[in-house]
Amino acid sequence: MSATSREPGEQRGRGERDGTGGEHGGESTRGGPERAAGGVRGRRRAADARRDPERTRQALLDAALAEFAEKGRAGARVSEIAARAGVNKQLISYHFDGKDGLYQALADRWLEREREFADPDIPLGELAARYARETVEQRELTRLFVRECIEDAPEPDWGQDPDAEPEELADLRRRQRAGEIAEQLDPAFVLLALQGAAAASVVFPADVRRWTGLEPDSPEFAERYAEQLRRLAELLAGR
Repeated sequence: MSATSREPGEQRGRGERDGTGGEHGGESTRGGPERAAGGVRGRRRAADARRDPERTRQALLDAALAEFAEKGRAGARVSEIAARAGVNKQLISYHFDGKDGLYQALADRWLEREREFADPDIPLGELAARYARETVEQRELTRLFVRECIEDAPEPDWGQDPDAEPEELADLRRRQRAGEIAEQLDPAFVLLALQGAAAASVVFPADVRRWTGLEPDSPEFAERYAEQLRRLAELLAGR
């Protein structure tokens, strides 16, 4: 599809063609020129998104993330997601085949990001620090995943063989054999502890403020917490 192709639900009225935003374009001029100008800008943003399929996809993903994080996957409405993105809700089915497809796309986007920073060759302490930074930088996504875990909702497809040992657990077992985790520790429980620790700033924001005097979404907290988590993970070797 070219950048100028039209997608489902796209209509172009006279107001969009001539840029006036007048009655023929469906925008009333009641309320004065400021309101009319705002309506024109809103229509132009929506039109720009519809003309660029990739831009539309990203707008829908960003809107879905905000809606899912606020209301959960079950409580989110496709009409609200479309409204946040400024596009017709038919485009959700067109690009993602519905709400579950949007959620899967968000999971896929996270997996792409995870592959960029979660290098299996870096020390465990540095890996834990990187996850801590990511949860601070991507608070809405962390909120979404935590909410889904609390509600025990069906997981998205993480691209792993369901009959095989999870890759992250297999990685910790490998690290244990390499001496990064003491023999008396169970890698499965270590993984649970590290995962919970990485998400602490999102789960316990009030405690972060009370105990550290820092804002849980601040760069200063992200760096200081990442360093502390790195040192904590290094102590798992028992040396």
